[in-house]
Amino acid sequence: MKTFAIMLLLCAGAASAAEIKLPDETAAYQQSTLPGYQLVLANCLLCHSAQYAQMQPPASPRSYWEATVKKMKKPFGAQFSDDDIPAMVDYLTKVYGAEKPKP
Repeated sequence: MKTFAIMLLLCAGAASAAEIKLPDETAAYQQSTLPGYQLVLANCLLCHSAQYAQMQPPASPRSYWEATVKKMKKPFGAQFSDDDIPAMVDYLTKVYGAEKPKP
């Protein structure tokens, strides 16, 4: 009888789960003619906001961005080709990192 009561409570809780509405996305990757821009749009936005790149330290060197992109692939499981990594790293380094043009 005790098991039945627990099952009943679990089922009742699942049936009345609240819906969650996330706010609209407001961050966007900075547009660029670099080939990595299109790859970042196609691959990175599947898992996280563009705000992730915007929040990284602006003096981050190429090695930082390369390690970050590779980390997204393994262990996190992002589904992009290893061949795309250099272009993605190039875009992120030149737009958000240490190689960003000085104003």
